[in-house]
Amino acid sequence: MKRLVVLGGGESGVGTALLGKAKGFKVFVSDSGKIKETYKDVLIHNEIEFEECTHSEEKILKATLVMKSPGIPDKVALIKKITAQGIPVVSEIEFAATYTKATIVGITGSNGKTTTASLTHHVLSQELEVGLAGNIGDSFAKQVLEKDYANYVLEISSFQLDGIIDFKPNIAVLTNITPDHLDRYDYDFEKYIASKFRIAENQTKADYFIYDADDPVIVEWLKQHPVQSTLLPFSLTKVIENGAYLDNNKIKVTIDNNQIIMPTANLALEGKHNIKNAMAATTVAHLLKIRKQTIRESLENFQGVEHRLEHVLKINKVQYINDSKATNVNATYYALESMDTPTVWIVGGTDKGNDYQELYQFVNEKVKAIICLGVDNEKLMKNFGGMVDIIVETQYMSEAVKIAYKIAQAGDSVLLSPACASFDLFENYEDRGRQFKEAVRNL
Repeated sequence: MKRLVVLGGGESGVGTALLGKAKGFKVFVSDSGKIKETYKDVLIHNEIEFEECTHSEEKILKATLVMKSPGIPDKVALIKKITAQGIPVVSEIEFAATYTKATIVGITGSNGKTTTASLTHHVLSQELEVGLAGNIGDSFAKQVLEKDYANYVLEISSFQLDGIIDFKPNIAVLTNITPDHLDRYDYDFEKYIASKFRIAENQTKADYFIYDADDPVIVEWLKQHPVQSTLLPFSLTKVIENGAYLDNNKIKVTIDNNQIIMPTANLALEGKHNIKNAMAATTVAHLLKIRKQTIRESLENFQGVEHRLEHVLKINKVQYINDSKATNVNATYYALESMDTPTVWIVGGTDKGNDYQELYQFVNEKVKAIICLGVDNEKLMKNFGGMVDIIVETQYMSEAVKIAYKIAQAGDSVLLSPACASFDLFENYEDRGRQFKEAVRNL
């Protein structure tokens, strides 16, 4: 009997375990930490063997196939032992995709992938049966098992792409590439870029690759490493013959001489980066034959993503904005770029090798005070200490919000846009964002 070992008992792990069991594998789930009670209940109910707070190597090394959680680096000793024995290690994306014949839209990028995936799903779901999975929502494997939609929109991280062998989306979207997670890639930007481009490595001429033609990193990489798929670039600055571009505040999307035009004036999401996200979503929808009217209405009524430039409350004419999902410098760049009021900026967390220089211009122009929220704020103090009159440190979200409340005046904004990972003080960026919103409501 084929043996599937699942490392990590979270959403993707438990989903994979359920699908694996249904496909005839003997399944064993192993997690070095505690497994949440809700997931444990599912495993017990389905009679799937599991362990927590340990990894039993002798059991794990008997696997035919290992699916590991994206949070586990390849450098870990256990993973090295598994691969040394010739046992394939895959991601949930790779495993689940082998059991579905659905049309797959795969979306990756350093920033914008969650918004683009959610927006694309929102547009497509008006006319098609479509699941949303990957780095977002319910487990892809679980959806393949329980519902198996005709179409999927998958938000895919570089860590998930590192664990693919044959996986290929029918339509791949690459929103942008900026330095991120370099701690996982030996601080080598080229390795991170290569990881992102894995989304297209198995594609053929029959597949489509949608990408940002204004992104120098993507454009340069494509010159050196051409992909097999049909290219559909999008741009704010150039006229694009096959793909999408901006012309007099209208998005024009052309595929094989068939053009649709979308005005940007009524887009639900603000900011230049969101025009790009809308271009990518519109191109996918146009490929999948969604009606123009449906696309237009969907772009205008989309509600946005939690923790991404989310307007929480206005208190004493001060707007509080939750951008906890900004876990890298480039995401915070977009947030600060979109601010049009004096800003009290809450920043900090686990630094992933950040270079803050690209933020200097916006900090000088727009930021009146900085609140550093992290265990180690030395790098932030060094970078921004001379740029603002007020810069303070704290390790508590409630205190950060109270300080912001004291500093901000009518007409200002308080922006949580950390530019860092959350793991020094919070479970994850969602926990950080929810604590911010709770602290704001407590004011």
